[in-house]
Amino acid sequence: MTTHTTGHFTYADWKETALEEAPDGGAKLAQAVVTNAFSGGIEAPRTSCDYAITYLSEKTGVCCGYELLTGTLDGRAGSFVVLQHGSWGEDATVHCTFEVVPGSGTGELTGLTGSGTFAAVRGETEIPYSFDYTL
Repeated sequence: MTTHTTGHFTYADWKETALEEAPDGGAKLAQAVVTNAFSGGIEAPRTSCDYAITYLSEKTGVCCGYELLTGTLDGRAGSFVVLQHGSWGEDATVHCTFEVVPGSGTGELTGLTGSGTFAAVRGETEIPYSFDYTL
């Protein structure tokens, strides 16, 4: 049976490093190491996330990354990893989907599968997420 949960997260820390830029002024590559704090159905006070970012223009881009969440999911303790895929356009809102990496659940989250979404609006400090999962 699939369970639906929601909540918010905030960026506790964001450290971005420029990696490379196309010589003709095209795409730019970057890496970001991020710490988030989740509340709601997922309670994870300090996550660890690593993003690979491609800036396609000054206002558009795509990213992917892995995030390790340690805490609780609807009261069950453990950890799990999600793989995220995101993109943003002219409005600077990052639309992201994420899915649990198979086999990454530990503790009471062993066997966890699931996927979710979030939309990060520029300037907002709390980002709502939605997550559907099975255990």
